[in-house]
Amino acid sequence: MSHDAIGADPTLADVQAAGRTIAPTVTRTTLIESPLLSARCGGRVWLKPECLQKTGAFKIRGAANKILSLTDAERALGIITASSGNHGRAVARVARDLGVRAVVCMSRRVGKNKVDAIERYGAEVVAEGETYDDAERRSFAMAADQGLTWISAFDDPHIIAGQGTIGLELAADLPDLNTVLVPLSGGGLISGVALALKSLRPSTRVVGVSMERAPMMHLSLEAGHPVEVAERDTLADALVGNIGGNNRHTFGMVQRLVDKVVLVSEEAIAEAMGLASVVHDLTVEGGGAVGLAALLDDQVTHPGAQIAIVLSGGNVAPDLTARGRQAWNQRELKRPQK
Repeated sequence: MSHDAIGADPTLADVQAAGRTIAPTVTRTTLIESPLLSARCGGRVWLKPECLQKTGAFKIRGAANKILSLTDAERALGIITASSGNHGRAVARVARDLGVRAVVCMSRRVGKNKVDAIERYGAEVVAEGETYDDAERRSFAMAADQGLTWISAFDDPHIIAGQGTIGLELAADLPDLNTVLVPLSGGGLISGVALALKSLRPSTRVVGVSMERAPMMHLSLEAGHPVEVAERDTLADALVGNIGGNNRHTFGMVQRLVDKVVLVSEEAIAEAMGLASVVHDLTVEGGGAVGLAALLDDQVTHPGAQIAIVLSGGNVAPDLTARGRQAWNQRELKRPQK
């Protein structure tokens, strides 16, 4: 993607180019079938475990594509971003591998496990405020003051194209795929996945899943324009943060390409984390488990369907995984015995 075209939304060709660019850097995650969920849905359900990706989340796809697109001069100046955790971790890893200075601004509410992981990659972490928006404002100011190249966590054509490589892999691995469930926050992931799938398999239904507590993109879609919403504590902490009043790409792409958005409760998210851990031996964070939660809540039904669920990340404190296992086990105890 040329810098001349950076203002335009990405295309399928951009996603395919991203696939070639990032191939040496990322893991091509392989699908895992879930017999339990397949039986529940009367179809076949496949998990796309981006929780097994390098840095523990899908974010390295977009971060690698963006940072590799920068000029030598831009890299020499250093880069800065704002993150609720996973994007910062991905930026830090790619920057370390390329020998680029990286600064990650985060709110003080981000879990210590996520901060420590970023610092282990050698990035500088700046704690600012109580919300993602506070951290983002600090990143803008530091970029201007220090001449750093600012990198969006989601609203950038290179980032979207990089995340869209998940859609390319799903289209190649599941020719009969007809529904995909994708976590929804700022929209970088679902925009890219939907772009790839709708271009290659136009009949595929793309469903965004967010948490009931302050679902920023969902509320913006309802309003017809980006709105600001106060953050609330949630197990899906990777999905917090507003989409930006001057959103240039993801809001319009989600409006255009996503078929449906559903919201899930904290209880369902906890049970979904537990299901991933107990049944599939996968550590999945709350924001990564919302697609599973939507199926458990019967919010998406499509008998006979081939369904894929993107498990977007696995960077979660052990006590939260334990809480999820307990929630799942309690749910199973309540289930009528045949």
